[in-house]
Amino acid sequence: MHDTGTVSPSAPAPGSPAPTPTQDPACARTGHLPPPEQDGNSRHARRFGLPVATALVMGNIIGGGIFLLPASVAPYGTISLVAFGVLTIGAIALALVFGRLAQRDPRTGGPYVYVREAFGDFAGFLAAWSYWITSWVSNAALAVTAVGYLDVLLPLHGSPWLMMTAALVVQWLPALANLAGTRYVGAVQLVSTVLKFAPLLLVAIGGLFFFDPDNLGPFQATEGGALGAVSASAAILLFSYLGVESAAVSAGEVRNPRRNVGRATVLGTLGAALVYLLGTLAVFGTVAHDELLTSSAPFSDAVNAMFGGTWGGAAVACAALVSIVGALNGWTLLSAQTAYAAARDGLFPARFAVKRRGVSTFGVIVTVVLASLLTVYNYMAGTAQVFEILVLITTFTATVPYLLATAAQLYFLVSGQRDRVRPARLARDTVLALAAFGFSMWLLAGSGYAAVYQGVLFLFAGVLVYAWMSARKART
Repeated sequence: MHDTGTVSPSAPAPGSPAPTPTQDPACARTGHLPPPEQDGNSRHARRFGLPVATALVMGNIIGGGIFLLPASVAPYGTISLVAFGVLTIGAIALALVFGRLAQRDPRTGGPYVYVREAFGDFAGFLAAWSYWITSWVSNAALAVTAVGYLDVLLPLHGSPWLMMTAALVVQWLPALANLAGTRYVGAVQLVSTVLKFAPLLLVAIGGLFFFDPDNLGPFQATEGGALGAVSASAAILLFSYLGVESAAVSAGEVRNPRRNVGRATVLGTLGAALVYLLGTLAVFGTVAHDELLTSSAPFSDAVNAMFGGTWGGAAVACAALVSIVGALNGWTLLSAQTAYAAARDGLFPARFAVKRRGVSTFGVIVTVVLASLLTVYNYMAGTAQVFEILVLITTFTATVPYLLATAAQLYFLVSGQRDRVRPARLARDTVLALAAFGFSMWLLAGSGYAAVYQGVLFLFAGVLVYAWMSARKART
C-alpha cells in the first residue's frame, strides 16, 4: 500500500517528465550514472528476505552486553524493568520512523541517505562519518569483550599475545564472511541469531517456571524518588537498543525494501525487547538479589540455580561468543554499506563505492584493519585508557545519525504537500517522529558530559575529510 504520510517534497508535478538518471540526487554533482545497488548477477550475492533482515536487526541490537545487564541494573531494584519498558517504547518509535523513511527512499545507507536528502551534503557527511566511526570502533570493543568469554572455555592465562590473537581471529572471521558475499553474510547472521536466542530464551522462558518472588528484592533499592531511579537505570540501559537502523542501512540489499525494511526493523526491535525484558525478569526471579548485586555472570548464575551444577558458565560463554560473532558480522556489513552510500555521492573515497558479491570489499577491509589496529594498540600499550575513551565516544557518535534522521523525517512531513496527505496519517507520523527525536535526545544526554565533549571533537575532525573530498569534487 502506498504510504501517503510521507510525500517527497521533490516529487514531480502530475504530467511532468520523469527525472533523468543524471538528475538523481545521488549523481547530480558528478554527472555520472549511479552504480547499481548490488551486483545481483553474482552467485555469491543475495538480497535479504524478511527473516534475514529481521535477524540482522536483532543480531546487531543484541551483542554481548545482555549477559551482564541484569547485574548492572540490580542495584536500582525491579523498578529498572519500568525503565526497560519506557526505553522499549522509544526504540519502537524510532524503528517505525526508520520504516517510514525506508518506504520513502529504499536506498542503501539508511540515516545518511535521509539526512543528505533533507539537509544537504554536509549534514549527510556528518551522519555517515559518525556512523562509520561508531561501527569499526565498536567492532574492536566487541572483539575484546569476546576474549573475556573465550577465556572461560579456553583459558588464555592472561597472556596479552594470546588474547590479542584471539581478538583478531574473532574480528576477521566475520569479515571473511562479508568478503565472501551477501549470501554468506545472511547465512551467518541467521544461524548466529538462532543459536544465540536459543539459550537466552531458555533462561527467559524456563526461568519463569523457577521464578521465586522472594528473590526479587525491593522494588526501589536506592534513595530518592522513583523518577530518579528510573532515570539512573535508564542511563545504563539506553544503549541496549543501538542497531535498530540495521535494516535501513542495508535497504539496497533487502528484497522489496519499501515493504520489508519497516517490518524487519519493528519485528527485530520487538524480538530484542522481548528477550531483554523476559531475560532480565527471569534472572531477577531465580537469583537472590543480594547475590545478583555482586554477580559477574548473572545468566550463568540463573542457569545454575535452575538446573543445578556449575555448567552454566560454559553454556553462557558459548552463547555470548555466538552473539558477539553475529553482531560483528552485522556491524561489519553496516560499516561498509554506510561508506559505500557516501562514496556513491562523492563524500567518501570512490573505492568504497565498488561492490563485489553485493558488498563493498574495500569498505570491509578498511573496517576490519582499523578495528584490528585499535585492538592491537589496546593490548600492546598495556593500558585501556585510550581504548575506553574511544568506546565512550562511540556512545555519542552512534546516536548522532538517529537525531539527524528523525529531524529529516520531521522536515519531510512539515514540508510535504499537505493537500495530498491524510490528516490522520500526518498526525500519527508526526507524533512518532517527535517521540523518536525525544528518544534520540535522551540517548545523547545519557552518554554523559565527557562522551558528548569528546564525541563532538571526534565528529568535527571529519570536517577535514569533508573539505578534502569537496575540493576534489570541485576540481573535477
